[in-house]
Amino acid sequence: MFLIGGLFGLTLYHASFGFASSYRKLFVYRDVRGVLAQILMLAIATLIFAPFLLTGNAFGQDLRGAVAPVALQGVIGAFLFGIGMQLGSGCACGTLYTIGGGSSMMLLTLLTFGIGSFGASLTESLWAALPKAEPISLLKSWGWLGVGIQLVVLGAIAFLLWRLGKPSLQADKESTQPFSLRNLLYGPWSLVLGAIALALLNGLTLLLAGRPWGVTWGFTLWTAKIAQMLGWNPATSEFWSQGMGAEALSKSVFADITSVMNFGIVLGAALAAALAGQLTVKKPASKWAIAAALIGGLMMGYGARLAFGCNVGAYFSGIASTSLHGWLWITFALLGTGLGIRLRSLFQLSN
Repeated sequence: MFLIGGLFGLTLYHASFGFASSYRKLFVYRDVRGVLAQILMLAIATLIFAPFLLTGNAFGQDLRGAVAPVALQGVIGAFLFGIGMQLGSGCACGTLYTIGGGSSMMLLTLLTFGIGSFGASLTESLWAALPKAEPISLLKSWGWLGVGIQLVVLGAIAFLLWRLGKPSLQADKESTQPFSLRNLLYGPWSLVLGAIALALLNGLTLLLAGRPWGVTWGFTLWTAKIAQMLGWNPATSEFWSQGMGAEALSKSVFADITSVMNFGIVLGAALAAALAGQLTVKKPASKWAIAAALIGGLMMGYGARLAFGCNVGAYFSGIASTSLHGWLWITFALLGTGLGIRLRSLFQLSN
């Protein structure tokens, strides 16, 4: 899983596969290339996931998709995350791979991302009474028909974006370069190659880990362990005193799959940056940028916990699992993105 995390990091860096930046380019410039690459990634991952999730097991291991309730708290959380990823200039996986590439500002985003997520785990009772429906999976409800419906929807969105995209934008430079083994190792990669690689790696994660790729849980656990070292008593929290939380706290972070993969993403991106000759420490642009990173990280962390995941666990893995909560996530994350883009000017951040 550490090696797969490393391949995720290398892929994200070489393809410059940003989620927050793709949405910003869509809103500001009508540049649809990044979002179209995401749709391709989702379609491929859906087809990879479907046969394995239908059977429920592979190679003697039980498999489960990233399926979560359709809930009002998910709406609120995704909206907060959408704002946060524009202020923080990154998403969950984007924070990790840009840290690997040498971004010091993203360390601040990671710090408050963990604090926000940990804080949300302590306040879960505040949201328990909000309206919530049972998890809905198109695959579980309608089998291959559900998969077909999702692929048609993805195709329709891609067509609409293609028609609405700015005609003057040319294909990205990397996509027009001839493919070579040297580019595979040293970069840069096209967005299409990045999308295919991310879908394949998420499928491999499903088979080996028994569930799809996730990121945010690692941040939550790291912060909880640091809080425990500083004197916090887990017995004061219902989540951390029993079940999954208590079990995770009792073990090393190296026994946690999400944490190990997150470490791999950072080091994989660092390796990619070194191979590309671009591994340098990058300082924050300004004090305003630092403030935005801190606030954005808090909003992403708290929002991800409320929304049952981030742009990876809820959006990418959720939609690939045909879970309706994934579609709910991206809808309200995009609404939050629109507001977040407007707020960037308050922190002197360019678009």
